[in-house]
Amino acid sequence: MADDKLLTLFDFTGADAAKEWQTVNDGVMGGVSEGKFKISEQKTMEFFGTLSLENNGGFASVRTRTKKLGLEKGDTLVARVRGDGREYHMNLSVPTLRIAYNYRAVFQTQKDEWIEVKIPLDKFEATSFGQVVKNGGPVNPTAVNGLGFMLSDKKAGPFKMEIESIKVERAGK
Repeated sequence: MADDKLLTLFDFTGADAAKEWQTVNDGVMGGVSEGKFKISEQKTMEFFGTLSLENNGGFASVRTRTKKLGLEKGDTLVARVRGDGREYHMNLSVPTLRIAYNYRAVFQTQKDEWIEVKIPLDKFEATSFGQVVKNGGPVNPTAVNGLGFMLSDKKAGPFKMEIESIKVERAGK
C-alpha cells in the first residue's frame, strides 16, 4: 500500500509532539527500571533507558495520553521503528474497570535498522499485568483510546528504540 493511503496517527514533527506521550515504568509496582523518551532533532521519538529486574521489576513503557484514535475494524497499525534488536510490545488501551488491562502485540526490532512493523488489530491479545487473559476477546477498535510501546523481555540493561511514525492502513482503502 502506498504511503499516501496510510492515515497518520502520530508523528513527531509538531512543536507539541512530546505533550501527547508519557512514560510508565515498573516503579508503579516497586521496580527500578528507567524508561524515558525525547523528541530528537530528526523529529523522531526516542524511547530509551535501562531495564532492571530488581524488586520484581522488568518493564519500561511509553504511551500516549488518553485520546480516541478513530480506529476501525480491519485496520492494521504500521509503525516505522529503529531498534536495538530487542523484542518490544505495541499496546492498545481501552476504557475498562480491570487493572493493568490492555491489548498487546509483540514485534522484533532489527539492530540499528529502520523497519516497518505492521500489526493487524486482530493480532492484539488481551492482557492483564502482562499475562494473556483467556477469553479476553478481540479488541474493539472504536474503544481504543491509547497506544504505547513496552519493553519487558527479562533482559536487564540499556535499551533504545526510535519511532518515526505510527500510521493506520485501513482495510479496503
